[in-house]
Amino acid sequence: MATTQGQPDDGATLLLSIIIPAYNEASRLPKSLRELRAFLDRQPYAAEVIVVDDGSSDATADLVREAAQRWPALRLLQTPQSGKGHAVRQGLLAARGVYSFFCDADFSMPVSQIPKFLPPQLTNVDIAIATREGPGARRFGEPLRRHIMGRIYNALVRALALPGIQDSQCGFKCLRADIGRQLAAVQTINDFGFDVELLYVARQWGYRIVEIPVDWYYSPSPNIHALRDSWRMTRDLLTVRRLARAGHYHAAPSAVSAPTSTVHV
Repeated sequence: MATTQGQPDDGATLLLSIIIPAYNEASRLPKSLRELRAFLDRQPYAAEVIVVDDGSSDATADLVREAAQRWPALRLLQTPQSGKGHAVRQGLLAARGVYSFFCDADFSMPVSQIPKFLPPQLTNVDIAIATREGPGARRFGEPLRRHIMGRIYNALVRALALPGIQDSQCGFKCLRADIGRQLAAVQTINDFGFDVELLYVARQWGYRIVEIPVDWYYSPSPNIHALRDSWRMTRDLLTVRRLARAGHYHAAPSAVSAPTSTVHV
């Protein structure tokens, strides 16, 4: 059972819900929240920020709770430790904006690039995902070994589930919130492989996905273990294939309700 603390401003009409899954991110999250607030304060639309604390054993929840006292748009959602995919799922279901944007706690993509994923810069798109590959994308500071491992995994993803998508695993993705709730309703994967499942199902249901080239700065995380997590992600990829063959993703569910809002940009 998830619990929430903090609410957006009463009467606010929300264009954007930013969802940050966090596990033991007390050292990196404060900087990200400061940069995110400074960015959102300059925007002409209302937004909320949902930090989903995935059962952290450090001070993650305490620092978000304290920050929320000074920033009404910040919400804390606490869940038992279940994995990044589970945390994102809870955020998608709790989001109140017209668009849901989930992102890594370290914000390795500069916050200044968020407008690339939203109107008026991007229109008529159901799902926009950041890519570190192809023209216009730039990587900074990534170790060669980490890059090679990532490209090997992505080659498997393209071969088995998502042909044509160059970077399914970049941690920054923006969805129409109604689509995010539909996908979350059938999501089964709680670990890092959840991205593949969401994108695979979205394609099965005919939603349009575009890749947005971004600047991306490598930031090592103690929560990521290359060999262990590579195996788990491969296992999750095979799970998506198995569930697809079993017809688990056959049809989109009926609309999953969320608070109604009118957008003013």
